[in-house]
Amino acid sequence: MPFNSIFSWFIKKRVHQIELFLKYPVEVQTEWFNRLIQQAADTEWGKKYDYATIKNYKTYCERVPIQQYEDIKPYVDRLFKGEQNLLWPSEIKWFAKSSGTTTDKSKFIPVSKEALEDCHYKGGKDLLSLYVHNHPNRKLYKGKTLIVGGSAQVNYLNDDSYFGDLSAIIVKNLPFWVEFRRTPSREIALMTNWEEKIEKMARGTMDEDVYILAGVPSWTLVLLRRILDIKGKDNIAEIWPRLELFMHGGVSFAPYKEQFKKIIRKDEMNYVETYNASEGFFGIQDTTDKEEMLLMLDYGIFYEFIPMEEYGKSNPKTVDLSGVIVGKNYAMVISTNAGLWRYCIGDTVRFTSTSPYRFVITGRTKQFINAFGEELIVDNAEKAIAIASERTNAMVKEYSVAPVFMSSVEPGTHEWVIEFEKEPAELTFFAEVLDNALKALNSDYEAKRSNNLNLRFPIVHNAPNGTFYAWLKERGKLGGQHKVPRLANNREYIESIISIMNKLRK
Repeated sequence: MPFNSIFSWFIKKRVHQIELFLKYPVEVQTEWFNRLIQQAADTEWGKKYDYATIKNYKTYCERVPIQQYEDIKPYVDRLFKGEQNLLWPSEIKWFAKSSGTTTDKSKFIPVSKEALEDCHYKGGKDLLSLYVHNHPNRKLYKGKTLIVGGSAQVNYLNDDSYFGDLSAIIVKNLPFWVEFRRTPSREIALMTNWEEKIEKMARGTMDEDVYILAGVPSWTLVLLRRILDIKGKDNIAEIWPRLELFMHGGVSFAPYKEQFKKIIRKDEMNYVETYNASEGFFGIQDTTDKEEMLLMLDYGIFYEFIPMEEYGKSNPKTVDLSGVIVGKNYAMVISTNAGLWRYCIGDTVRFTSTSPYRFVITGRTKQFINAFGEELIVDNAEKAIAIASERTNAMVKEYSVAPVFMSSVEPGTHEWVIEFEKEPAELTFFAEVLDNALKALNSDYEAKRSNNLNLRFPIVHNAPNGTFYAWLKERGKLGGQHKVPRLANNREYIESIISIMNKLRK
């Protein structure tokens, strides 16, 4: 049977299955809840919480507490050393490395065979199915897919397993028929030196017939600009005339959209957002006219949601899919076929519709910066400030930091406004120590800062005394209960702080 006939048959079959969970969303989620509980009943975790007697969602909530990474880390450490049947019955030998927590530089999310095949791979296939369903008569299978993915390393604690970015784990396990259509080579795709990797990816893909791009926007821009430099062109469509789709995720696409349109000048170019994290594949932009995603309900994931007014409480109230309200902000909680149970992934979402269940990502449960995939958290910033202050004999009074987004000529950066109680002798040295401390504390920041490819050296301002007081006063926020925002993923706060800083300097 010709490949296009097989592809068309698969699309029609899968779109029909998606239509079923659109029609019966709560029933599908209930079925997955029961299946997950039953499958894990004989694991160490399942016995601890007596999964064998859990018959409904209410009992599950009463018996199993909400989990953060710190709560499951002891189990992950044991899995890392080769123990099995702890969180999930099937063998766990892959670990998706992602940004750190308050106590670790990186965290390692267990990835089971079921999660890889029935969640991550299924999500990739569904993305193409929905895209072709929305854009009939496309011939995507004729060309190559360029995946701008991460790196993988051998897990030295167990010769039969490994860890790396989720994209690397996916690439290492792709079936042959997908590998045949992917570029660059696996050897290049899994490289860890990003400067060398970008160069080899550019030269290894620029003469391919690329139809699809997939990756984080910031790194994809770096690659595309390098290809344009090598080719002496200013339009990617001249290099890949049949390119028509960019599947993106990981960070907000808003700051990058115009930059992509500037270097891919093609009316037929399409952009589709996905919500694919180390913990699972959750959402796909299934419409062409709205920037929202469809919650994928049959990937071996049971969803719960914490209303943000409940978040942070010792025993927060949660709702399952049937209880969500359009327009309300929720922290997302998942139970998965990789053994994550009532796990809070740290993202917040807002539903735009419940028929079907579509949503947008609204942010993180804590202050953060993730403009370039660096996933910087407040704890990283606080520790780095402390290290820099100690090394330079300085004392920081207040600070705030926000991203400076990529321009057409240079990478992005972080802009710090710092008010010192005791100034360092050299601000440049303080900034250097701060930058190096962040690299040591956060592996994702370290990767993005590699050779200034994606994130250049930070901008650090020495703000006049009284800057943050004046800013709080101007906003009517004086008082102990009001705090300076340490990290923001946009420039809303930093612009007004810099404005006041400049007025005080005059």
